[in-house]
Amino acid sequence: MRYDLEGIEKIAVIGAGLMGHGIAQCFAVKGYSVKLMDLQEEVLSSVLENIKGNLKLFVQNGIGSSDQIEPVLARISTTSNLKEAVTGVQFVVEAVTEDLETKQALFQRLDELCPQETILATNTSVISISEIAEPSNHKKRIVGTHFWNPPYLVPLVEVIKGQETAPQVIEVTVELLRRIGNHPVRVKKDVPGFVGNRLQNALWREAISIVENGIASPEEVDEVVKLGFGLRLPVLGPLENADMIGLDLTLAIHKYLLKHLDRSPEPPPMLIKKVEEGNLGFKTGKGFQDWSPEEQIKSRTRFQNYLLKAKAKSRNESQD
Repeated sequence: MRYDLEGIEKIAVIGAGLMGHGIAQCFAVKGYSVKLMDLQEEVLSSVLENIKGNLKLFVQNGIGSSDQIEPVLARISTTSNLKEAVTGVQFVVEAVTEDLETKQALFQRLDELCPQETILATNTSVISISEIAEPSNHKKRIVGTHFWNPPYLVPLVEVIKGQETAPQVIEVTVELLRRIGNHPVRVKKDVPGFVGNRLQNALWREAISIVENGIASPEEVDEVVKLGFGLRLPVLGPLENADMIGLDLTLAIHKYLLKHLDRSPEPPPMLIKKVEEGNLGFKTGKGFQDWSPEEQIKSRTRFQNYLLKAKAKSRNESQD
């Protein structure tokens, strides 16, 4: 079976929620025709307005121009019918709920509906690609494409090879993602959490442990990250940093420090207790910190503006 990059003109995105409509936007901005499918009509009824709002935000921040908005929207059609969504497309991205059985059933159906040359991608953030593909007959064309939220602002996409994913499927997927302006990274082994979420959740586990053991407050832990080593991360990754300071020093630090870090295989008791008490963070106004509606807006706006500035800078540098 040959998978043809040049033959990919139409994309289907299954699931029109936060990730799905953002992924659809990424493809449509770069000229691809996109069919966006969701079972909930109320989600579909607002999705084009949400994308329009994102595009207007781009224009306000010097990314693109206003005369590009309507052509982008015209390339996106919506449907609640799965067969209609995937008919005539060459690349499908699944972005439904993070549940193994739901994804398995969907990919089994996609495998039946789509010609064998159609690549089927899952946007799962942690679930094994091989497990998702297990009930399907044509596993070679199933691949992981973990976009990060929000996908139209965060460039990284982890491309994960399942046990039976064909090498050509990986190569076509990587190049397609490059063409729409994302930054694909190959994940060579299909392990839970892939790369990004393994690193992120290792940090979160230690951060919660520090608070749980009374070493520092939640606010102070976040300040240490944001105003300390976090400032380096956009330009200096952890392994580059280790090379920079010297692997002999890194080894000496590890010999002393690692035995003192949290190694629990279970979720932190503090996290379990907060969830049991209904303290879920922004959703309820209280989590590790208290969050008024005004503070939530301030936090989200600060995060969004940071990503917009980074995207505008990247776009300007690519045009130089």
